[in-house]
Amino acid sequence: MTSIQTNITTGNTPPIRLIIHGGAGTISRSRLTPEHEQAYRQVLEQSLVAGHTVLKAGGSSVDAVIAAIVVMEDSPLFNAGKGAVFSHEGRNELDASIMEGATRMAGAVAAVTTIRNPILAAHAVMTKSSHVMLIGQGAETFATEQGLEIVDPSYFHTEFRWNQLQKAIAKNRVLLDHDSNSDTQLPSIDEKRGTVGAVALDRYGNLAAGTSTGGLTNKRYGRVGDSPIIGAGTYADNRSVAVSATGTGEMFIRAAAAFNTAAQVRLLHTPIAEAADNTLAEIAAIGGDGGLIVLDAKGNYTMRFNTEGMYRGMIGSDGIAQVSIFREVETPGSDPSAAMP
Repeated sequence: MTSIQTNITTGNTPPIRLIIHGGAGTISRSRLTPEHEQAYRQVLEQSLVAGHTVLKAGGSSVDAVIAAIVVMEDSPLFNAGKGAVFSHEGRNELDASIMEGATRMAGAVAAVTTIRNPILAAHAVMTKSSHVMLIGQGAETFATEQGLEIVDPSYFHTEFRWNQLQKAIAKNRVLLDHDSNSDTQLPSIDEKRGTVGAVALDRYGNLAAGTSTGGLTNKRYGRVGDSPIIGAGTYADNRSVAVSATGTGEMFIRAAAAFNTAAQVRLLHTPIAEAADNTLAEIAAIGGDGGLIVLDAKGNYTMRFNTEGMYRGMIGSDGIAQVSIFREVETPGSDPSAAMP
């Protein structure tokens, strides 16, 4: 398992910080061409800069999380928004959630097909309704009433994802997405993971977390994973941490992964990297894998995963975007002692 972790000395003003992920899985240099690696790094950096711009201007952690995730939703590279995978029926069914740490307000949408940016719809549910989760056509009607951008489902169609579906159907397989390859070959094992997410700390000391995904290639029967479920894929609490998850969704749900991590920090005072590792170990014990990004109200953060790689990045008060993909600790200024084999 690999981690990038930085410890911050607290002062009178909390440090602004944003951590993002773009999915975890079998992501190795041998399977990612230099051109594709550069493309991923560029979008990750754009996402970090977008969120940091909000934080630097005095914006909220919630708004920073949204800004960062929208960039990744608008990119065809990630399994969220524009790059979402297809269900068995040939539909792009999108899920997202968001939560803020001060009051633990939260919002989520699931199985939506016409909302350009599901993270904006999740935020609208949190702030403009008395509910936490809306699904399907009802969520789309609500998003329309709130003035969010509605698109034809064809907007989400990409040839790469469509080819993935055809190969998955031919093999009668469900792909646990993320395109760690640069081609459309069906992998010999379910090596793909998806989902994008962000956690942020603003200058007022408030945390927020958000997650967005297209789910699994060839998923059926209205399947929904952990990403829109508060406490599984997303959680934020100023008393502990903000968490966003990526990986095998069913196992993350069963482990209540995001809340599990936060509860260890708040109730047992477990260090954040150890708490994330404990959660991932529980998930591994029931057959799952993936990663977690975790941030506390002092600015301490960790990015933990038990896969070969995870698209990830961090930006702090200095405004320098730090991006990593592979297992080795790559980020300047990171704590090598936090790395594990």
